[in-house]
Amino acid sequence: MIYKSLIKPLLFRIDPEKAHHLSTRLFAISLSIPILSHLIRRRFLYENKSLEKEVLGLKFTNPVGLAAGFDKDGKYCEDMSALGFGFIEIGTVTPRPQIGNPKQRLFRLPKDNALINRMGFNNEGIDALVARLKKRKKNKIVIGGNIGKNKTTPNENAIDDYEICFEKLYPYVDYFVVNVSSPNTPDLRSLQDKEPLQKLLRHIILLRSKKEKTKPVLLKIAPDLSESQIDDVLDILEQENVDGIIATNTTISRSGLKTTDNKIESIGNGGLSGAPLHNRSIEVVRYIRSKNKSIPIIGVGGIYETKDAIGMIEAGADLIQIYSGMIYQGPSMIKRIKKALLSSK
Repeated sequence: MIYKSLIKPLLFRIDPEKAHHLSTRLFAISLSIPILSHLIRRRFLYENKSLEKEVLGLKFTNPVGLAAGFDKDGKYCEDMSALGFGFIEIGTVTPRPQIGNPKQRLFRLPKDNALINRMGFNNEGIDALVARLKKRKKNKIVIGGNIGKNKTTPNENAIDDYEICFEKLYPYVDYFVVNVSSPNTPDLRSLQDKEPLQKLLRHIILLRSKKEKTKPVLLKIAPDLSESQIDDVLDILEQENVDGIIATNTTISRSGLKTTDNKIESIGNGGLSGAPLHNRSIEVVRYIRSKNKSIPIIGVGGIYETKDAIGMIEAGADLIQIYSGMIYQGPSMIKRIKKALLSSK
């Protein structure tokens, strides 16, 4: 494979955040050249009617999506669809632009096929995102909008930030994700507590009730919640008529890593993603499905190989998302996963 033998070794010599921006820009440029665009689509696109799914009232060409965080500002929706994703989640977006946490804030753990990030919701703000989406070409890929709050907004005013993003983004995405589970914005995860979470979700659903067209709202949860906390979340989702759940975000746990303790300590705080997260993410998905047989679940976290994707679906996920696995395995993993899902039926 060209990615593993040539592209990945070159990218892994560069700072991870710079490598991300460089690779996405080069990919976009390649797609603007007709012959390269044809070759890329021929290499990566793979569709089959049997992969199509209807979830959340939306039609997906396949169940493999790109997780939030890869395309925070909606710059690459059309480009990434050329790799064969069935849906793409953009964001997390906040009302005002913010630069995020100080660099370096993205780290590779090659021994663990993992990443640690403390990006801090760096994005250009909701107005820039909306302006970009207004120019988007119409195609069949489903787009989700992941919304959050600005770092400087106190939690008691967080609802205002989510409302701004929800209202401005509503005409331009197919579903929404309320993100209260990132570990990289101070005190954000405390919004997962029962009272503030219920208040926030009730407000979002009230805003939606005033729209002519109803769009799905999902909640993204942390993998670090206890079973009793997950029970509380599920109760709130049912009470407030929230449509689905995304399990899970990154973890603050560092258990079981092959990377040395000294290296982990030198990196510091941040959310861990990639292969080490898979067991916990699939455990959370399985637990949610055991408690609620009907709620739509998007499973994300540690999907590194085709067996991980199959396992996530078997655990109860209706759809799956990838990100870190693609950094290590390359974009061809999307096609491999889709073929494996077909074979497992």
